[in-house]
Amino acid sequence: MKRVIITLICFITVSTAFCQEIIPLWPEGKMPNSKGLKLKKIEERERITQVDIPTMHAFLTSKEENKGTAVLIFPPGGYQKLTYNIAGFQLAKWFNTMGINAFVVLHRLPTSPDLVNPAFGALMDAQRAIKIVRSNAEQWGIDKNKIGVMGCSAGGGLAVNTATMPKDYSQIKDALDNVDCKPNFQILVSGAISMKQNAHQGSHDALLGKNASLENETLFSGELNVTETTPPAFIVCAANDHVVSPLNSLQYYQALFLKKIQAALHIFPQGDHAIALRNNPGSTQLWTNLCEVWLDEMGFLTKK
Repeated sequence: MKRVIITLICFITVSTAFCQEIIPLWPEGKMPNSKGLKLKKIEERERITQVDIPTMHAFLTSKEENKGTAVLIFPPGGYQKLTYNIAGFQLAKWFNTMGINAFVVLHRLPTSPDLVNPAFGALMDAQRAIKIVRSNAEQWGIDKNKIGVMGCSAGGGLAVNTATMPKDYSQIKDALDNVDCKPNFQILVSGAISMKQNAHQGSHDALLGKNASLENETLFSGELNVTETTPPAFIVCAANDHVVSPLNSLQYYQALFLKKIQAALHIFPQGDHAIALRNNPGSTQLWTNLCEVWLDEMGFLTKK
């Protein structure tokens, strides 16, 4: 009965999602970095500007097609909103066509009045979401070592943070404290990765504040935190991106290259800051095919 209720809620509240479940990220009353305020969800034109309850929407593939791989998707929006449909649910359905289970994470935004430390809300939610997927891997037919993250723009920055953060900030003294919160691969589209050199100012100010500390700018700049254990990456951007400098992607790739991390970088001449699943200009249209081939090449589409 409980599963039926969850599914009905999913279809009623987000009719375009067609997901199987909406999963709260935190037990009631145990969400960290919270003042305990009761917020209302604020949404307009398929963009959420205030999250009431951090959740993830599960898009599980069929048992016959399941490749045992999962990807968590962080929607873009400059850390001020979540564009959850076009760069969230639509991407999840695309991953399903490859036999990949997808989870769209609706995390807290640093603009939330409930956050004690605004910079860490989204990261905590993202790390917790990875742990939930990994802890339920057997139930969903997922290999614990084939769980990736994906994001566009600021969502790409958050994906990189989960892959490069040296610390688990999501611990709340429950059964998931000992579950690994690191992803096994990363897919980044026009990522707002750096909070220092070539940073997207809007994302920087929304996440860290205009007077950010040097410590936080370094901590949230993925290119400065790459190690030998950082997971492989597929990186896409456009050379004519006028919003987020493509140097974000280039700097991150260079950091991965120097640490001998397997990574692919594709900088297309066109696409600006609007690279989507379909209807991209010129050769940018090829990025989805290249991504699928890369996933296969890396073994994430090989069913055990």
